[in-house]
Amino acid sequence: MEIVLKILLLASSVILIAFVLLQQGNSAGLSGAIGGGAEQLFGKKKSRGWEGIFTKVTIVGAVVFIVVSLVLVALE
Repeated sequence: MEIVLKILLLASSVILIAFVLLQQGNSAGLSGAIGGGAEQLFGKKKSRGWEGIFTKVTIVGAVVFIVVSLVLVALE
């Protein structure tokens, strides 16, 4: 059981690292911070397409990573 959880932890961490690095940044400095709010309100739909998929995979990977880490700590 512990070996399976460690393999799952390793896989989730590699997936998490890969998908975080593949995502684009949210802003480009101060101008991105000012214009970013208007773009989110009126701009592109990021929930569709690759960026939405990357975001969902990142969230699932993070949840799996945290849960498996806590289970492994509880087992030891």
